[in-house]
Amino acid sequence: MEAVRTITLELPWPPSVNRYWRSIPLRRGYRVVLSREGRAYRRDVCARLAARRRALAGRLHVRVTLCAPTRRPLDLDNRLKGLLDAMQHAGVYRDDGQIDRIEVERGEVVQGGGALVEITEVAA
Repeated sequence: MEAVRTITLELPWPPSVNRYWRSIPLRRGYRVVLSREGRAYRRDVCARLAARRRALAGRLHVRVTLCAPTRRPLDLDNRLKGLLDAMQHAGVYRDDGQIDRIEVERGEVVQGGGALVEITEVAA
């Protein structure tokens, strides 16, 4: 597969998936909604990416380097869903179903944390 274009994004430290969604009890069952923290993160990502012109439309390869705010142990995969969801909501790509490959790695500890994301659109 040949790369069509690659974009690099510096984004804020994403909340854990355990804090991104909340279950609201109903009379019968539950309803899952975006939490207050999840909405704040999504707004932050959208504000940072407001200048983006058009969504990536092809098949995607995503490489994420998560730079934690502390040395505390964490599960890298718990940070991906909120990050990917926020980028979709911000219009980076149309749907996270476009992603064929995801690579995630732990980066250096940085004050406040952060996520470095490289997205490559590939020709089918």
